[in-house]
Amino acid sequence: MTTQNGQIAANSFLFLGDSLVADNNWQPRMPFCTVHNCGVPGATTRELLDSLPALRRRVPRPRGIVVMIGTNDLLAERYDFVDTIRQIIIKLSMDFPAAEIIVTSILPMRLPFLAEDTIARLNDHIEATTMQTSCCYLDLYSKFTNSEADLFQADGIHLTHRAYELWTRTLLEHVSYLLEND
Repeated sequence: MTTQNGQIAANSFLFLGDSLVADNNWQPRMPFCTVHNCGVPGATTRELLDSLPALRRRVPRPRGIVVMIGTNDLLAERYDFVDTIRQIIIKLSMDFPAAEIIVTSILPMRLPFLAEDTIARLNDHIEATTMQTSCCYLDLYSKFTNSEADLFQADGIHLTHRAYELWTRTLLEHVSYLLEND
């Protein structure tokens, strides 16, 4: 959302990702802002990257961009997607230079074919990528791992209502800090 003079309104957030983003109605959880949920069920990192040119026309000047992607890459047993996340960050930074880009960790899903430390190692690479590209890393993995709540549906991938509450609370803690320091 922009003001009449073209300034960025502090209350416009763009959510990008797969079904973990798409399946949540973010607007009631973030009533202080306008939420553009552009999550696409089944999306991979490559598909998100390829969709970015059209996105600029849909949401011209968001204040914040939240990216949660990589789940479907893991499900397809493709583990080389962190460089594509870097490309997504670079493209978003070029297209939305004033937006705060927040990349979330991969969640601690229960996938029987993954070695126990795979997601943690990938998250280390994602965090390093966010530091190299000067954007923010939101560590949901640790929050989810340390929670005693039932956060995943029976498939071990999709999220429960409590998981979205935890994700939103963690994001809002981070966003409030960012907005206070503008």
